[in-house]
Amino acid sequence: MKKINIRQVVLDTETTGMNLYYPYYVGHRIIEIGIIEIINRNITKNYFHTYINPQKNISKEAYNIHGISNKFLSKKPIFSDILDNFLRFIKGAELIIHNAQFDINFLNYELSLIKKKLPKIEDLCIIKDTLKMARNIFPGKRNSLNSLCSRFNIDTSKRNLHGALLDAKLLAHVFLFMTTKQKSFQLKFSKEQNNILNNEFKFLYKNLKKKLLVIKASDKELKLHKLKLHLIKKTCGFSLWHNKKINKSIDD
Repeated sequence: MKKINIRQVVLDTETTGMNLYYPYYVGHRIIEIGIIEIINRNITKNYFHTYINPQKNISKEAYNIHGISNKFLSKKPIFSDILDNFLRFIKGAELIIHNAQFDINFLNYELSLIKKKLPKIEDLCIIKDTLKMARNIFPGKRNSLNSLCSRFNIDTSKRNLHGALLDAKLLAHVFLFMTTKQKSFQLKFSKEQNNILNNEFKFLYKNLKKKLLVIKASDKELKLHKLKLHLIKKTCGFSLWHNKKINKSIDD
């Protein structure tokens, strides 16, 4: 039987900023795209990464987040130059994004600026939002990428600033942790630990052969128990334990 390769790609972007008065993707542009490939739940060495000249000034707030300057981007390709390679990389794959609508809106806005009639990203890929997944798994908790990395003990020491490729790599590991299902439960012990356990089991088995000491309730304790049951029934109108079969020995 031919093995089916399940291909997933984890995407992140950086942008020039967010528009506070219009839909946030209008007027701002993508400056970096990073994509990591996962095949059959294994992160491969195949990835897509590019910086993009947005032909627009980067806001101070955005620069403080990612540290990418207009000077650095001045000689980078524009979005239309990287479009074919980008679409070829993601086409047909399941697209995994944290807070997906943010990146999808920006990508679709970039596509709309190109004069060709291009399909929307959601028409090219199945999109999975890891933020929505995390909120279902960890309701009421912080579910930012940093928070999830901390929860799964993923190293973020290199994440001094946001970067699309680094964040995509971190998200790929987070996604694999969130979608891992335990299929079996096995306890493995060293030879020394096995010897200790065997000796303990032998000791328990030996002592189980001995006659167990049974301490029966005294008449006084049985009467007090009976009175307690009547009090529960009188107070609550019902007592699960006040049953003829259960308490036959007491009532006698």
